[in-house]
Amino acid sequence: MNMNKMLKQMQKVQKQMEQMQEELALKEVTHSSGGGVVTATVNGKQELLNIKIDPEVVDPDDIEMLEDMIIAAINGAMEKASEMAKEEMGKLTGGLGGIPGLA
Repeated sequence: MNMNKMLKQMQKVQKQMEQMQEELALKEVTHSSGGGVVTATVNGKQELLNIKIDPEVVDPDDIEMLEDMIIAAINGAMEKASEMAKEEMGKLTGGLGGIPGLA
């Protein structure tokens, strides 16, 4: 592959990556813990957008359990967002396995 062709291909991929990042920011994933008691919503940029807590589970004598469910919901949503980003990135970089850092 000649250098000009490779540079043009990399510029194209860079533009596609920028577009993909913009699209990921608009996508949302949700994860629940405690059987739906706590639900966290995260975007594709792994930013926490929303957290819902069923008021019936708020027990002032057991705050630790609620904290654990919040952490589990957020971590699950973050993991889903990360997987979504990896899948989208794989669509772009699938044909560029020979370029370090892009496979």
